[in-house]
Amino acid sequence: MKLQIRKLLLLTMVCVALGASFYYVYDQQGASDFPPSSHAERVATTEDLTNYPKDFEKLLKAYREIDQRYIEDVPTQKLIDGAIRGMLEALDDPYTSYMNPEAAQEFDHSIQSSFEGIGAEVASEAGKVKIVSPIKGSPAERAGLLPGDLVFTVNGETVEGLTLMEAILKIRGPKGSKVVLQVQREGHRELISVEIIRDTIPIETVHAEMIEGTIGKIEITQFSLKTADRFAAELKNLKQQGMKGLIIDVRNNPGGVLETVVKICSQFIPNQGIVLQIENHKGEREVVRSTLKQSDFPVVVLMDKGSASASEILAAAAQESAGFKVVGVNSFGKGSVQTTEKFSDGSEMKFTIAKWLTPKGNWINKVGVTPDIEVQLPEVFTTGRIPSDVTLKYDDNSTNVRSLQIFLRHLGFPTDRVDGYFSRQTEKALTDFQQSKGLPMDGVVSEKVAQALNQAVVDSLKASDTQLAKAIEVLKQQMK
Repeated sequence: MKLQIRKLLLLTMVCVALGASFYYVYDQQGASDFPPSSHAERVATTEDLTNYPKDFEKLLKAYREIDQRYIEDVPTQKLIDGAIRGMLEALDDPYTSYMNPEAAQEFDHSIQSSFEGIGAEVASEAGKVKIVSPIKGSPAERAGLLPGDLVFTVNGETVEGLTLMEAILKIRGPKGSKVVLQVQREGHRELISVEIIRDTIPIETVHAEMIEGTIGKIEITQFSLKTADRFAAELKNLKQQGMKGLIIDVRNNPGGVLETVVKICSQFIPNQGIVLQIENHKGEREVVRSTLKQSDFPVVVLMDKGSASASEILAAAAQESAGFKVVGVNSFGKGSVQTTEKFSDGSEMKFTIAKWLTPKGNWINKVGVTPDIEVQLPEVFTTGRIPSDVTLKYDDNSTNVRSLQIFLRHLGFPTDRVDGYFSRQTEKALTDFQQSKGLPMDGVVSEKVAQALNQAVVDSLKASDTQLAKAIEVLKQQMK
């Protein structure tokens, strides 16, 4: 078996809108029931069905009945789209979908260009819209959306019963416009309101820096078409600056193009080690190896529950082939491989053709990659931002007050509780924060106070990154 890796996709984001085309049969024996159509694409011979299941005739009969007898005129393309939607939904696979020309164009842009919106990868899970991960630096990340959040409403309108694409179209919008999502978050009793200002989302997928002297850090936010080249350029630059060890950060990275992650692994997995195995529907396996013979620097990989598919390939390859340490928490768990098939009208079908296995043959689907060293982030990382359009004061009781209390404690202004009740001690801590920022000391959260609190927390997160601190500690031990 030899798969064309260039065409294989490992994105967790599902853009669903179904449609395609197929031929219709004009059976002369049934001509009275199905008169000739003026559309050439509806006319064919019964020989067209020889390679299809016998029950395929039911589909054609259903089309004939609707086309000829339904009380209203229905566009042919709408019927075709509905038929294919039914077939693909029957597969019960959240990563298989049909994209109309507009959705296909957006999907292509998501792996090579930029777009306007909130900047979050989403997937469908049990009929709900799930945030897989916010894109680094995006409005979604700044507003505090987290991997695993389940979207319930968009601007006050429920998304229950919508397809994923219908929900996405509600969430997306022009730069500068506001959208308010209500999300359910693990560990929170009430829905959390997240206010986001949409923006242009550039797909810059590689961010590199030198930290702690001779330690280099490369963060990969998505495996797009040009990411491997960017990784190579940044790795070369870090080496020129005296790098002796490397941290690769794939936290909140939802995946991307398989060819890209293989090329990146070929820059740090030594001894031509196995990157992954690909198994098709016949059980045939293809082993994909790194092209690198020797490496002169140790690596530590950072991952979290927002690390999916291609990110998990990189983490598992580092762990099982190279013996490098993986730090963080259990990953998302997407072990399938998709490819796309383009149609003449610009639409595309994305469908699952294989599953990928780790170098040792493990299938991590719905299980994830387990880190060598588990490290949780502080609670402030998973706490919802305070909306700018709410007012919080003494004696209030809400999840927003709980966020306020966690933020104040994190910033060094202690409160007596973190249960969501606005106590006098909470008021005192807030007044102290207001004084430190030169704000009116009234003990009330207004729009300006909420913005100041949110920004102060965002600015402090890097210094509070316990996972990165552990990765640095582990890497230093390996560099001795």
